[in-house]
Amino acid sequence: MDFASLFAAVLMGIVEGVTEFLPISSTGHLILLGEAIGFHGPPGKTFEISIQFGAILAVIWLFRETLIRIARGMWRRGSPEYYYALNIVLAFLPAMVLGATLYGYITSLLYTPLVVALALIAGGIAIIAIEKLRAAPSIHSVPEIGPLAALLIGFGQALAMIPGTSRSGATIISALLIGVDRRAAAEFSFLLAIPTMLAATVFSLWKNRAALDVSALGQISVGFVVTFVVALVVVRWLMNVIGRIGFTPFGWYRILLGLLILGWLAAA
Repeated sequence: MDFASLFAAVLMGIVEGVTEFLPISSTGHLILLGEAIGFHGPPGKTFEISIQFGAILAVIWLFRETLIRIARGMWRRGSPEYYYALNIVLAFLPAMVLGATLYGYITSLLYTPLVVALALIAGGIAIIAIEKLRAAPSIHSVPEIGPLAALLIGFGQALAMIPGTSRSGATIISALLIGVDRRAAAEFSFLLAIPTMLAATVFSLWKNRAALDVSALGQISVGFVVTFVVALVVVRWLMNVIGRIGFTPFGWYRILLGLLILGWLAAA
């Protein structure tokens, strides 16, 4: 592995780790970075799949105690763990069904810098408006989210199939709209990411199975480790500060980045 390949893997891993769980679109940032540095990676999307898996493992590690508690207690109907599990399953269903149905159509038509820019701007405006206009939250923990609300959040998450939308952003916006407070919305977004991203990873592996290539194991390993470490830091930081800073700064960042991309496309 030459220095250029190593540097590209580190950059892509950092961007994936930073953006996957912030409401600013990891897919959009990876598309743009890949275009900017001419990164293509090993064939068969092996690199992209590996760094996404690194991000998933970071969340699993950080929430391991909660996940163990859910696994042990979800069989007791009416317990908080039961409602944790029920809400996650219900919110996961729309993305599973719609993702399997529309994956090919979306990847063939929408994975362009222009779509990313427009989705970034639209999502940024939505975040700022919701943070400014929403009523005081009435739901302060994940188990308090009702089945219908969880399903609605799941449909919101499905919008993230459009590149630039952001899976975490769509989930958090949907949760805020139905009265979930910021910290609970962020926690639910992270927990919901586990089955959603695992399913997306398995689905992507299956769709690209004929082209999978592990010849660039060094580059893949570097990207995986960098993503895992960076995602650990970012998720822990966000859970500590989100109650104070809110999501509005991410909305302004999205708008600025989207406008910069539009300017870049116009000048190209």
